[in-house]
Amino acid sequence: MQDKKKGINLSERLQEIASFVPKGARLLDVGSDHAYLPLYLLENGHIDYAIAGEVAKGPYSSAVENVGQASLSERVDVRLADGLAAFTAADKIDVITICGMGGRLMAEILEAGKAKLSLVKQLILQPNNCEDELRLWLMANGFVITAEKMVTDKQKYYEIIVAEQGQMNLSAADLRFGPFLRQELSAVFKARWQKELSKLEQALVKIPETNEEAQLAVKAKISQIKEVLHESTASY
Repeated sequence: MQDKKKGINLSERLQEIASFVPKGARLLDVGSDHAYLPLYLLENGHIDYAIAGEVAKGPYSSAVENVGQASLSERVDVRLADGLAAFTAADKIDVITICGMGGRLMAEILEAGKAKLSLVKQLILQPNNCEDELRLWLMANGFVITAEKMVTDKQKYYEIIVAEQGQMNLSAADLRFGPFLRQELSAVFKARWQKELSKLEQALVKIPETNEEAQLAVKAKISQIKEVLHESTASY
């Protein structure tokens, strides 16, 4: 993962996330793991300061070691802390990244540190699941989604959600598929939801006819996906 000549070599997923970080940001990376994202941004001159927050001692120790090896200890502060407890107003953090965990957990982290979010200009979030629950939290707590992107990495699909303070009203389809993603209708987006559609159709066949409630729930999901995919073909 690390090359002595080239520095940090990020995964495709983290490279895409890094591309959304504003130049000159003061960054808090929650759940930073090995601190790869902050180190990459610093080594490329994109930011000047970062906090790598980690709640688990193993990844925390790894992050400390990586920062030390990169001789960036003065510009990356590795902190053993839970969520947004990793920073204070004195740190002047203006961008928070939270990547590689469930959307529900992300919402819980944001909720627990909600009092501090007024200090922050931008959230860059990459949930591994429950994206709809994360979008719902953002809408209910004074954030507006300003950008989204769906990417693939090692044959898995990931959504990146960028949000700033503001107001938005999302439909049920927006919550599930993403307001920007369903407008863009990228090839990656269509492939992801076509795959999900196939899985649901296979699951529907296996549901006993006596379980009408379960059948209706799956049929509703199938219908919603087909509608979005139909919009993609109708747009050409």
